[in-house]
Amino acid sequence: MKPDYKNWIPKGMLYSLIAGTVLSLALLLIFGVFGIGVSGKLRIALGVVFGIAFVICAKYTEWCVHAYRSFSYDGERKLSKQIIEGTAHYVTLPEGGIGLDVGCGSGALTIACAKRNPQGKMIGIDRWGKEYASFSLPLCEKNAAAEGVTNISFQRGNAVKLDFLDESFDAVTSNYVYHNITGEDKQALLLETLRVLKKGGTFAIHDLMSERRYGDMQAFVQKLREMGYERVELIDTTTGKFMTPKEAKRLMLHGSTLLVGRK
Repeated sequence: MKPDYKNWIPKGMLYSLIAGTVLSLALLLIFGVFGIGVSGKLRIALGVVFGIAFVICAKYTEWCVHAYRSFSYDGERKLSKQIIEGTAHYVTLPEGGIGLDVGCGSGALTIACAKRNPQGKMIGIDRWGKEYASFSLPLCEKNAAAEGVTNISFQRGNAVKLDFLDESFDAVTSNYVYHNITGEDKQALLLETLRVLKKGGTFAIHDLMSERRYGDMQAFVQKLREMGYERVELIDTTTGKFMTPKEAKRLMLHGSTLLVGRK
């Protein structure tokens, strides 16, 4: 049995764009080019409308197909796998320690961290909302079983308000989660995650930390240092660590950054 980590580009989105492209092209040919059942100004108007629709759908479909192939675990690029394993590299658990993965999705990062830390245990949480219907608790459990990973568990949870006491975990991690949470201060979300980290615990949080989304992250790093955090570092992952600048721009991953360190 192979794990199924899904794709960061939902198949439903991909199929919808392909269908929209085909439909708009068909309507363009029927009404705009061949003028079946229409003529004159109406034919011109319909030709323009469906022509524009076709160009837009084709453009987004081309991007979606490229992104799907780039992120696929079975594809040639395997960008998502590289990002997951690269983030997991920074998660270290002591003997008998417990780590938390916030927004675990299909369980990929949780499992990668558990495999790297057999001396400890990982817990993955997610609310598994309808926006990401392909991800679920049963899927995470199946993926862990497929990987042969037993030092792991999954449960429902909310990144905005974690259902854990202060300093409950020896490590915390997350990948591309917080930028999807609308209406919430991103630095406050980071502090909520770090709240449950024990003194001396490690953290590795990867997200689209552009100034527009996150504000001044250099000031946030300084704030953490003043709070007593050790070795706090921001790592730009778009300059070759996980992807090239060109890839980041093409895949709309501008601002991808790792926040790592020790509490």
